[in-house]
Amino acid sequence: MSKSVKNNRVRIIGGDWRGRRLQVADVPGLRPTGDRCRETLFNWLQPWVAAADCADLFAGTGALGFEAASRGAATVLMVEKHPRALAVLGESIEQLQAEQVTLRAGGAMSLIDSLAANSLDLVFVDPPFDSNLGALVLDRLAAQACVRPGGFVYLESPAKLQLLPPAGWSVWRDQQQGEVRMQLFRHRLQPAERNLPEDGSDN
Repeated sequence: MSKSVKNNRVRIIGGDWRGRRLQVADVPGLRPTGDRCRETLFNWLQPWVAAADCADLFAGTGALGFEAASRGAATVLMVEKHPRALAVLGESIEQLQAEQVTLRAGGAMSLIDSLAANSLDLVFVDPPFDSNLGALVLDRLAAQACVRPGGFVYLESPAKLQLLPPAGWSVWRDQQQGEVRMQLFRHRLQPAERNLPEDGSDN
């Protein structure tokens, strides 16, 4: 989570809900992914967001999940364990009439274990900055095989932390913005499956 909340709203920056401002729960340490990082991330993902099945595993403010839904994602599963943040996310779903968004209470690790194989295209992982959950979640996602070949996992972490991809994955993008490291990992396509947009990063 990239920056402190300076007010109690987060703005959707693109898609059908562009400009809509959603409430942020008053929860210590809760920080939305900033506008600049989100713009960069969704520029990277632009060819793949529409009709994608997504999961936002540390939903928090909902900034990433709602941004994906606004830009045409088919489904977005938001996972959050803090009761107040969960309640505010539910209110935002109602406010937007976001029928494609499903909210689930609980922790990311246990949720991953319940996911079906090849059920997701995009996964957003933005854990608390003072945690070491990013690497654990990335490895668990790879082991569970819930991300389809060609799918992505976005991981946001402190700038000094650079993670290596699990076996069968590659680093698609890696960028630092201030105190934040943005890493986008891709589940490698098999040769017969290379019918999705590519830029050579998996070769």
